[in-house]
Amino acid sequence: MNPAPARLRLSGMGSNELTDKVAQLIEKPGSLSIVQAGDPVLRKKTASYDGQLDDDMLQHLIARMRETMEQIHGAVGLAAPQVGLPLRLAVLSTPAEFSARLIERGQQPVPFTVLVNPSYKAVGRPRRASFEGCLSVDGWQAVVTRPDRIRLTREDEAGQRHVEEHAGLGARIMQHETDHLDGMLYLDRAELRSLSTTEQAVVRWGANGLADAAKQLGFPLP
Repeated sequence: MNPAPARLRLSGMGSNELTDKVAQLIEKPGSLSIVQAGDPVLRKKTASYDGQLDDDMLQHLIARMRETMEQIHGAVGLAAPQVGLPLRLAVLSTPAEFSARLIERGQQPVPFTVLVNPSYKAVGRPRRASFEGCLSVDGWQAVVTRPDRIRLTREDEAGQRHVEEHAGLGARIMQHETDHLDGMLYLDRAELRSLSTTEQAVVRWGANGLADAAKQLGFPLP
């Protein structure tokens, strides 16, 4: 993606400050640190990516975000605010080791995808509830009802524009990560009575299903 002449200020961060911050993240050894709920960067709407970074720096940032995501067991997405950057950028994919399980459940694995300046709209009426977790709300899950099919508009790391339809798990992940870029956490959309530790969500409700969780915890399902 070629640098644009205009440089946006990102939630109070100037372009030079952004470049310095990204350079520090790229050079840092090991996985990037994940920002946790309570940090204001997670609650600010990000500015559009408009060439604030040169192409090489952008590619390195994407690579570091992917590396971090893939080193966390079960992680399926990571948005720039989660590593402290108020930039409209996210990466996602489902781990290869989960592919067979997803196919058995009628879901398609999600290939590695870069979201630059994404937005989405629901397509059709079906909505589906599911437990969601978040790397920035570590150790907790809650039930969120989302459109089961969306039309996603995004750019990729090369600056190409895409308009795509996604369903099922892929649609859910893309909504979750795009919400991060609008200053939203999944808890803003969740049935708070469903809030459970990750252990409870997996051990107690994983086998019994959402209907049992809804009945015992007292929240509605669509």
